Amino acid sequence: MTTINGGEAVYRVLKANGIDTVFGLLGGSMLELYDAMYRGGEIAYVGARDERAAGHMADAWARMTGKPGVVLGAQAGPGVVNIVTAVAEAHLAYSPLVVIAGAITRADQAKDTFQEVDQVALFAPICKRSLMVTDPSRLAPMLEDAIRLANTGRRGPVVLHVPRDLFAADVPEFVPAPINIARAGPAVEIDIAAIAELLARAERPVIFAGGGFKWGAGREALTVLVDKLEVPVVASTGHADVMRHGHAWFAGQAGPRGNRVASRLTKEADVMVVLGARLGFNSTFHSHDYVGAETRIAHVDIEGSAIGRYFPAEIAAQGDARLTAEILTGYVTRPTCDPWREAFRADMASLAAERAEEAALDTLPMHPRRALAEIRATLPEDAIVTLDTGNTCLQAADRLAHYAPMSLITPLDFGLVGFGLAAAIGAKAAAPDRPVVAVMGDGAVGYTMIEIQTAIQHELPVTIIVLDNQAWGAEKAYQQEFYGGRLLGAEIQSPRFDRFAELCGGKGIWVDGPGGMGSALQQAIASNETTVIQARIDPGALMTLRKDLFKAPQKD
Repeated sequence: MTTINGGEAVYRVLKANGIDTVFGLLGGSMLELYDAMYRGGEIAYVGARDERAAGHMADAWARMTGKPGVVLGAQAGPGVVNIVTAVAEAHLAYSPLVVIAGAITRADQAKDTFQEVDQVALFAPICKRSLMVTDPSRLAPMLEDAIRLANTGRRGPVVLHVPRDLFAADVPEFVPAPINIARAGPAVEIDIAAIAELLARAERPVIFAGGGFKWGAGREALTVLVDKLEVPVVASTGHADVMRHGHAWFAGQAGPRGNRVASRLTKEADVMVVLGARLGFNSTFHSHDYVGAETRIAHVDIEGSAIGRYFPAEIAAQGDARLTAEILTGYVTRPTCDPWREAFRADMASLAAERAEEAALDTLPMHPRRALAEIRATLPEDAIVTLDTGNTCLQAADRLAHYAPMSLITPLDFGLVGFGLAAAIGAKAAAPDRPVVAVMGDGAVGYTMIEIQTAIQHELPVTIIVLDNQAWGAEKAYQQEFYGGRLLGAEIQSPRFDRFAELCGGKGIWVDGPGGMGSALQQAIASNETTVIQARIDPGALMTLRKDLFKAPQKD
């Protein structure tokens, strides 16, 4: 009987399932897998400088490709523990991440061995499943199960812990077949007919579209439905690319991180059809400030437990967003709601005028909204934007333009600072022909700045825009508004990240003030080199989001 080792078995399963890129940081727990990838030569490896960053890269790669992103925790103990943040991020983003986590050898387990921690228990609360492989013959089948589970139903991370000795163990040679992932169908037609009837009678209808359209490649289906209905559409938080920017009926992102027009629509609508979204906290604060108390809701999502969970659903249906939209298009008629349409057009024109005023701000230091306006005007239509969390990115959330499908990647519900740079590298690995731009604050870049070297070493050129206000802006805003301006820990001293990029072998551009961001971004993208654009922005131009968390402003 011909045999192969466990590392080769893992390589074959990944290759058979179209995983052409994996991310990780080299460690001693799975060198047989690294050797198999070297000898096989058909899976690219991107080696990060921190396992957390490798996980974010794999997360972004998964969102761009629709395949599970694979990250190698190649060192048992500390290397694997470093991935916890990335797994928690993917868990709350419903991103299909497969972590192949090295573990100590079976013979050394439960002996307080060097680098021994209970990895299975550590990850269990933050993933779909955390499993230890105990038999060499089960390694390949359990990896196949992990891929299937990560990318089925509501997607999410799966962590497979593999003892060091299993990668070296012999297993019978095999040729794996691709896994056939079962896909959910549309909502049942009786519910679809009821939704169409609800829309037909609506006076103030709105479509609330979420990430389900992105995972299901459903942007065209959504657009066709909306063009037939001619009613406003809003996007859930982090999914402002669910329709093309500038579409006549697209209002942009709704909710506390959205714009005032989209948020007014969801509050004042008499009928809201929710497709591929949860109406979760990030999009609604679970509050009638963002969803009208009297709004009649039809709710369709791939995950049954999400439907009607936060706001009562008059029609509750489980199904895939794209397939439901395609069938719903055949049922709907254009509702009679012209006053609602006219009010929407007027509000969008007013919002456009506000954004034009922001583009003319000429203060020094530069206002962040002026910088964002220049970025918006300069981004190519096929650009991919990654955002971080923080005060600057809060202002960026609905101020950038996204034209092509899959153009926006954000931390979503984990609210993670330090996500954007690594995510940009993963997105570039998935879409090498598209420009990728990370928009971040200076605090966020400090978390993962060494990954600039990763982008350069692996020839994955990205542009990193650092909007530098020398502060942890979100917390500074709260300290100013609610704590009498008593600042402790809020102000930081950031280095010249543009010069750091040059030390790494990339390009750096310093923007002095208004008018320089657009040309800098054009130059960076045209160079096709990893470039850091750093701009000092007004440290006082902050905004607060969660006023409900604090008591009235406290005086000295």
